[in-house]
Amino acid sequence: MIAFRHFALRRGSRLLLSDIDLVIQGGWRLGVIGRNGCGKSSLFAALQGQVEADAGDIGLPAKLRLASVAQETPALPDPAIDYVLGGDVELAGALRDELDADARGDTEAMARAHHRIEELHGYDARARAGRLLHGLGFAPETHERAVKEFSGGWRVRLNLARALMAPSELLLLDEPTNHLDLDAVLWLEEWLRRYQGTLLIISHDREFLDGVIDHTLHLVDGGARLYTGNYSAFERLRAEQLRQQQIAHEREQAERAHLQSFIDRFKAKASKAKQAQSRMKRLEKMAGTEAVRAERAFHFQFAQPDRVPDSMLQLEEVVAGYPAGSREEGDDHLPGHETASRAATIILRDVRFRLEAGERIGLLGPNGAGKSTLVKTLVGELAPMGGERKAHKDLKIGYFAQHTVESLQAGRSPFDHLQDKAPNVAAQALRDFLGTWNFAGDRAFESVDGFSGGERARLALALIAWDKPNLLLLDEPTNHLDLDMREALADALADFDGALVLVSHDRHLLGMVSDSFWRVADGVVEPFDGDLDDYARWLRSRGAANKKAAKSKAEAKPAAPVESAEERRRSAAAQRDNEKASRQRVKKIETRMAAIDAELTALEAKLTDPGTYNGPTAALMKLGQQQAELRREKETLEAEWMALYEALEA
Repeated sequence: MIAFRHFALRRGSRLLLSDIDLVIQGGWRLGVIGRNGCGKSSLFAALQGQVEADAGDIGLPAKLRLASVAQETPALPDPAIDYVLGGDVELAGALRDELDADARGDTEAMARAHHRIEELHGYDARARAGRLLHGLGFAPETHERAVKEFSGGWRVRLNLARALMAPSELLLLDEPTNHLDLDAVLWLEEWLRRYQGTLLIISHDREFLDGVIDHTLHLVDGGARLYTGNYSAFERLRAEQLRQQQIAHEREQAERAHLQSFIDRFKAKASKAKQAQSRMKRLEKMAGTEAVRAERAFHFQFAQPDRVPDSMLQLEEVVAGYPAGSREEGDDHLPGHETASRAATIILRDVRFRLEAGERIGLLGPNGAGKSTLVKTLVGELAPMGGERKAHKDLKIGYFAQHTVESLQAGRSPFDHLQDKAPNVAAQALRDFLGTWNFAGDRAFESVDGFSGGERARLALALIAWDKPNLLLLDEPTNHLDLDMREALADALADFDGALVLVSHDRHLLGMVSDSFWRVADGVVEPFDGDLDDYARWLRSRGAANKKAAKSKAEAKPAAPVESAEERRRSAAAQRDNEKASRQRVKKIETRMAAIDAELTALEAKLTDPGTYNGPTAALMKLGQQQAELRREKETLEAEWMALYEALEA
């Protein structure tokens, strides 16, 4: 249990958090949310003892093992897998004791060290570290590569793997999905569901939060409020609270109008956020949360393109990759070689891809499969190594990639950057435009050197929007963007009149703005007939198939002797019995999952009832625990159902 008692925290002269009284129970999976600058990362720093409270204190259990992701990665010569193993500090100490005892020839000390290593499950630690690296996208041949050879994004993944390797009762993760692709995000989500300790996550990926957390801590206006449930449940509860506040406000206004009718001739009316959804799924996602969205102050849009040609861009039988001597970047190559010059590398073959006006395509595919290579080929940054790229003469591309943010010039302001693009446009027009992207007033003239990652990304998107593109090619645009900014981007892209190709690990954004998906895998680009849930299932089945093939290859045995007729009959009978038992189990699972759904619906109704929060805290906590237990049971049953179903289909 973690207890905050009258806790307050400042950053310089600004009060971030004030008089926080809060208890976090052991085993909770808590999402910490709030706008940039509200104190989320500072709260994590206080939990780690890196900053002191300005008032009150934090009560932590004695001998609590805490793990978190380091912000920096030293340029070490150590192999990546050894660096990850070092996350288990206690095991690393036992291994050193073993080496020292061996060097001294001290058999008793060696025996004690062996016993300690066994207690710490140290003899399978290297395999566990390898699985962590594999799950986060590191190919097997890179596990022994020196840490210093990896680029910045891959070093962030190494730090994450090192944190997950550390045994802990409390795990703090601050934006863990940044620098991950969708495959790694899905893997991390599954790993965290199995984590046994208390988990605190700062994330701006709402789908990731929904899949992992069972409680939400909302930091707002210097305070902290705890909600039971995931992010979607928080939005519904928050919306209800705002609605109740609005009702109370309207009653007060009506009474004032009655008493002071002569003075108050015009009653204030509650403003409503304009909801303009273009698809049913978007409407379902947003239903009931309008008050929360109205609370968000930031909105922007991409201007109407001057012209949107019908047939915009096409690739015909294109071979995509990197010619000899080129400098390769992106997520399509082995980590550690992102900036190395190398021989010609073919990533994709026989690509037939056509973009029509108004199309919105989300690109899916495993890590390193070639999504960024395809986008660069569409942009024209990479010339086809074979085949042909055809672009309409009126095509105007807006391209966002990681290097787009990095290309912002040090020491220069948003106004300077925009004036470079439009030197003959009046200064006031430039300032007005920047104001629509939340660079208003003096912010337009501040140096980008002091900007956060999210502010830099927002400026990069603003510079793209200025050109009025009719095709947006966006490669991971949401890194460092907070939840409000991601929602604003989803709204803007939904209203964009041009075409769109999107690569993102943010499933909410992909689902909201994509009308269709294309899968990039095994050197092939093809339409994907399904949604993101189908893609997640495909990834799992692909991983299971690869694992099975590898195991079969490793355990290759001589052909079994030919069965007799009697043996075949017994085998067939046993198979029928197994199938019958499996089908009966499938029916039982389906019945139980239907019952769980009904129980969850009833619990959600209670948790969205404002009256629930007027009762005892213990009762509220019990409801939250029941909800979390039912969700975990359902996840387990779904996995078993899928395995049985696939076996029966086979």
